[in-house]
Formats: sequence, C-alpha cells, structure tokens
Amino acid sequence: MQIQIKGRIWLESQDRFFGIGRLELLTHIQQTGSINQAAKAMNMSYKRAWELVQSMNAQADSPLISTQTGGEKGGGAVVTEEGIKYITYFQGLQTRFEEFIAQEMGRLP
Repeated sequence: MQIQIKGRIWLESQDRFFGIGRLELLTHIQQTGSINQAAKAMNMSYKRAWELVQSMNAQADSPLISTQTGGEKGGGAVVTEEGIKYITYFQGLQTRFEEFIAQEMGRLP
C-alpha cells in the first residue's frame, strides 16, 4: 500500500475567505472581464459565482472584484489591485504548501 499525504489550504476570516477555487474564479474573471463567463468556464452557476464574489468583497479590507452593471457599453467585472495582491500571495502560498507536502512525503516511514 502506498501512503500519501493530502491537504488543502485556504484563508479564513469570519467565513472561508480565499482558497484554490476562489483563486481560479478570480483568475477567470481577470481573463474574461465577466463573472458570468468565469462561472461558465468553471461549470459553476452564475448565482454561486456571484455569492463567492460578494463573500470575498465583504470580508476583504477593500473589494477584490469591482463590478459594473450593464449599460451602453455593457456590464463587466475587474479584479482590483487588492484582488491581484491576493492572487499573487495565494499562488505563492499554494506553491510553498505543495513543497511542504513533498518534503513530508519524503519523511514517511
């Protein structure tokens, strides 16, 4: 039998704040400029994506995603400077976490 170490890491505030799924959502929003398109890319409902965006924005010191409702130029979503900071930080955290898991795998009896 092969033993493996598995784990996930996330940031919490009063609720789950940021993890691998929310990182993916922000990355898709950054690429598409749309919460709806990001949700579709992740096979997630728009409602669920919107709830995640609202949750992150409510818990952060400043919004991670800025939205604009439709109009002449249409609506859209932009990852803010604060959002980019969290994307960058969490990507590094995830890398360090994976390195930690790999090191611990080497210590297994």
